[in-house]
Amino acid sequence: MAESFLFCIAESLIAKLASWAYEETSMVLGAYKDLREFTRTLSYLKAVLLDADQKQEDNQELQEWLRQIKLVFSDAENVLEELEYENLRKKHGIDSNKIKVGQFFSNSNPIVIRHRIARKIKEIKNGLDRVAADRHKFGLKIIDVDGRVVHKREMTYSHVDSDVIGREHDKENIIKLLLLHGNDRTLSVIPIVGIGGLGKTTLAKLVFNDSRMDECFELKMWVCVSEGFDVKQLIVKIINSANDSSSADTPVHHQQKFKDLDIEQLQNRLRKKLRGQKFLLIFDDVWNGSRVEWVRMRDLIQVGAVGSKIVVTTRSHNIASMMGTLPSHILEGLSPEDSLSVFLKWAFKEGEEKKYPHLVNIGREIARKCGGVPLAVRTLGSLLFSKFDTNEWEYVRNNEIWNLPQISGDILPALKLSYDQMPFYLKQCFALFALYPKDYTFDSFDVTSLWGALGLLPSQKGNQILKNGANQYLYELLSISFIQDFVDYGIGFTFKMHYLVHELAKSVAFGDCLLTDYSLECMDSVARGVRHLSFRKDVLGGEFGVQRLSGVRTILFPIAGVGSHNKAFLDAFTTSCKHLRFLDLSDSTYETLPLSIGKLKHLRFLSLENNTKVKTLPDSICNLLKLEVLILIGCTQLETLPKGLRKLISLQHLEITTKLCVLPEDDIENLSSLKTLKIECCDNLESLFGGIKLPNLRALCVANCRSLKSLSLDSDHFPALETLLVDNCDMLKLAEVQEGRNSNSRLKVLTFVSLPQLVTLPLWLQGSMTTLQFLSISSCNSLVVLPEWLSAMNCLKTLCITDCPNVLSLPNDIHGLPTLERLEIHGCPESLGKSQLQVGESSHKP
Repeated sequence: MAESFLFCIAESLIAKLASWAYEETSMVLGAYKDLREFTRTLSYLKAVLLDADQKQEDNQELQEWLRQIKLVFSDAENVLEELEYENLRKKHGIDSNKIKVGQFFSNSNPIVIRHRIARKIKEIKNGLDRVAADRHKFGLKIIDVDGRVVHKREMTYSHVDSDVIGREHDKENIIKLLLLHGNDRTLSVIPIVGIGGLGKTTLAKLVFNDSRMDECFELKMWVCVSEGFDVKQLIVKIINSANDSSSADTPVHHQQKFKDLDIEQLQNRLRKKLRGQKFLLIFDDVWNGSRVEWVRMRDLIQVGAVGSKIVVTTRSHNIASMMGTLPSHILEGLSPEDSLSVFLKWAFKEGEEKKYPHLVNIGREIARKCGGVPLAVRTLGSLLFSKFDTNEWEYVRNNEIWNLPQISGDILPALKLSYDQMPFYLKQCFALFALYPKDYTFDSFDVTSLWGALGLLPSQKGNQILKNGANQYLYELLSISFIQDFVDYGIGFTFKMHYLVHELAKSVAFGDCLLTDYSLECMDSVARGVRHLSFRKDVLGGEFGVQRLSGVRTILFPIAGVGSHNKAFLDAFTTSCKHLRFLDLSDSTYETLPLSIGKLKHLRFLSLENNTKVKTLPDSICNLLKLEVLILIGCTQLETLPKGLRKLISLQHLEITTKLCVLPEDDIENLSSLKTLKIECCDNLESLFGGIKLPNLRALCVANCRSLKSLSLDSDHFPALETLLVDNCDMLKLAEVQEGRNSNSRLKVLTFVSLPQLVTLPLWLQGSMTTLQFLSISSCNSLVVLPEWLSAMNCLKTLCITDCPNVLSLPNDIHGLPTLERLEIHGCPESLGKSQLQVGESSHKP
């Protein structure tokens, strides 16, 4: 199924080839003609890829054709990456024009490199031509993105079985909302939100068919939206449903003729039908729709009697927010007991389960793996109906759901509807969740770093931090309920993924992503097309050849505390997998890295986090001109940093732990792309940033540097700094800065934690009067007073003061802050708690 990403890859390649930089370079290489022809062929193929993807399921020859295209595309991405690398070297003057005679035929000679790239471009162009020549024999049609076939859910209806299990409490909550506020003049809209298969429609049916609804509402209407929020179509559906509700004798032909009326005639009939009636309208299965369309629809139906209500079922939190006037009812999963009851209902005839107690025990485990989703329970129960062989039940229990037979209406097809509706750029990102184990707690930084390293994020503009565009993708997944348990911790957030959604990710990523326990000897069974490898445990074994996996782009150890300790593993992959983009060696125990690390030209992410053995790093790391993220945090034995850090011209995020007394600040100052810097557990470090400039730095974290005495943060040197965290630095005196300095600082987020020398807030913070939004001060025992000028922070939204026992009061006018939304005070004198109450009351006044 990973072949469905080919359309997105083709778009990305075409966009790159259209850039001025590639055109200019291709002329220098003498490959302009080849690249132009390659682009034209690529455009032809892109036009039919969507049709090919939809037809490939039962056509092995077409599947093989798509695999061939995938290989060519992968080669094309690699050669364009190499072209970018050489452009960077040339642009920044990193490669020397002086070539010794003995080096003339070396692979490092720019002339030899350009010749090799030109030859590769011609080979790839010829390869694509050969594959493209076969496209006609499959009868493929040109399909654009908007015209692609997206499998729709079947239309729903209002009838419901009387024996629905486990939704009585949810039903009563919704009915309570429908019966309350009976005199409100506003048309109330109650959204029900949850992932596919959770039972939103069933819950709406239970409510719709409850006898109390007949007593409360004169008119009940059920409309399945599903196919799109088209106002004219919805008007017809509402009128037809209203006719059904008001008269069972309404002839079908009378209903159908409404489709022939224009919008003016239809809206007149709709308003006439609803005017003065107290109605209940169910909008089931709403997927999309703009606010403009919804407001048009709402205004047309807002002619009913006082107390009319609408219930909306949707998978999208955005839709719920747009349409709802009351808080969304977030539908949770069934309890384990209810899940088992549903399972037994579908797996056995009534009462039959009593004959097979051993199967019931297996069924309990099967039901548990469904994560409380009724449709999943029904799917697996139905699969075992009238089957009493223990082996068959154990097979279902032991296999992943996506490996089991599925038919229309089962759980994975139901969830895949949400996946089908995703934009193509999000599909690739979602598939990479298959690299993580189930029940994993994700951190936004880890996930978005992976996406960025693989080139799946939108191009950054200006001084934008790497994470900004990526977080928008995560919010889109949150909106459609594909991620959950979302916790914002200020500079990022954590979240989880429902087991079944994770199963879907594994399904769509099959053949492209692999999470494995394999030893090196077992790796021969890994499919050649796998490009992203994730390991649950250390990879054991001796000598190992990875030539067959030379296309691997990701190496990941996602589980905390689990890393690589096998030198043969690292040597093999850094030598043979020259197209690695993401290399996570967290929790490893290497004392150094192989020199070959510097030949990974495409590498964008490298982490040695929490490696407590590494002492030195090869200087060849500084040849990684495309490296964007370098994490050395927790490397407590690291004695020195590689020489030539300034050559890392693409580096945006740097985290350092080292035994050095002085950081190579001249090199750091020349990291022109650096936007985030974290310095932690550098116990020998006494001063930072003595006059150096970091004009593009947006976020700075300094933590657990016990000897640090000075931290120079002059705004002239850090004009773009927005986020500052200083934590557990015993000797640091931040306030010792001349008044008037940093008057132009633009901080938005500021956190001070465990700073024993902090007596009051530093004067330079006054420069952020019009920008500071978040201020948190914690465990600062010497802090005595908060300055009066804090009351002038006219953008401050959050103020948190915790465990500061000597702060006796807040500034007098703190209650006047116009934007304050959250004030938290804990572990402080009682008098300060009283101020909290006063501020809390006044800050929420209109």
